[in-house]
Amino acid sequence: MGGEIAQVLAAADVPVVLKDVDQKFVDAGLDKAREVTEKQNQRLVEKEKITAETADENIAHTLGLITGTTGYDGFGELDFVIEAVPERMEIKHAVFAELDAVTPGHAILASNTSGLSITEIGDATERPDKVVGFHFFWPASFMRLVEVIEGEDTSPETAQAAANFAQQIKKMPIRCGECPGFVVNRILISMASEFWRYQDESGVPVEVIDQAIADSKVAPMGPFRLADMTGLDTTVKVAKDMREAYGERMYVHRRMEELVEQGHLGAKSGRGFYEH
Repeated sequence: MGGEIAQVLAAADVPVVLKDVDQKFVDAGLDKAREVTEKQNQRLVEKEKITAETADENIAHTLGLITGTTGYDGFGELDFVIEAVPERMEIKHAVFAELDAVTPGHAILASNTSGLSITEIGDATERPDKVVGFHFFWPASFMRLVEVIEGEDTSPETAQAAANFAQQIKKMPIRCGECPGFVVNRILISMASEFWRYQDESGVPVEVIDQAIADSKVAPMGPFRLADMTGLDTTVKVAKDMREAYGERMYVHRRMEELVEQGHLGAKSGRGFYEH
């Protein structure tokens, strides 16, 4: 996700620093940014909207705006930071405390969290008024929606600046207050719950359900393949959080829980409901 987000920023002509804890993860993010940029420009060439020469120039320009690093050098000049670390509050707190120390006081610290409390994330900083949710959807390079989530301490100016920035990078922001699931996951999990419940009760193969959804064009892909791509561990956690918040109308798929316990997390581990 970090590589995709970096690509989105660079494609909108915004210089971006891509940081991770290990060079291999930085390289993976840069590879993802290159892959997406090349595919986007290749499609434009195939549609005869640009020449191959222009495509090469675009690719070089976009990738040239992304700087990979494993340290915080240069963070003292940043205006907007987007965190995209795993969905565990202790990790979020550690990262936001570090960001608070290394970025200028005016910088907005945004989280790509899909459901954690923005207010609680902001507690790790000395600037909770400048902490905001900035939630992309997979794949970030394609999906236009970005949720801008206000915690209890998020200032109106911070929320507005984040929404403006989403538009600058050619995304469609929707602003919402802090609640379990925000807007999109509350809708998505309520819909997916019905498919998950039906599959558990009927035993119909997940491939059949996913294909039916894809064929009907209700969604680009079915709920089980989508869970694989976004990560079964993340999906299960969000589903459990939603059930805790909204009751039994939100369902947690039993087989998905089993796969997570076995370490099969979807595309990122090579296996989930599908082989990857």
